[in-house]
Amino acid sequence: MDAPERYEQLIAYLESHLPEPVERHEHADGALEFVAGEPPEIVVSLTEGSVVVSGLTPVRDIPRTMAARLRRVGVLKWQRLPETALFNALGALLKGVRESRAAQFRTCETCGQPTPPERLQKDGICQTCAEHRKRLVH
Repeated sequence: MDAPERYEQLIAYLESHLPEPVERHEHADGALEFVAGEPPEIVVSLTEGSVVVSGLTPVRDIPRTMAARLRRVGVLKWQRLPETALFNALGALLKGVRESRAAQFRTCETCGQPTPPERLQKDGICQTCAEHRKRLVH
């Protein structure tokens, strides 16, 4: 199988194995970036030579505010790997990132929904519930 065909296979694999919704962005250098999940769980960058899989991790942005920052989990040089090994490794990376991200979620004290830490207020309430509470008070 030639490189352009495998590249198209990788695109199809990512679009079918990433959590919905999947946003696809093409960068000026030709790299494709896939941002998957709502809230975002995984970011994958695909170039002519590699697949970079990143997860999101919470970091303190400013005092009392959390943000999500990309954390590279793995890089695969896809043209150097046999097809089966490539897709097995990519599948394992995607699964690991999703499990890691899910473990970061906390339950909102008001609605009970699993929420990523960067979307929780300091009182353990998600942004949606906090905004709703704010509207009720005003």
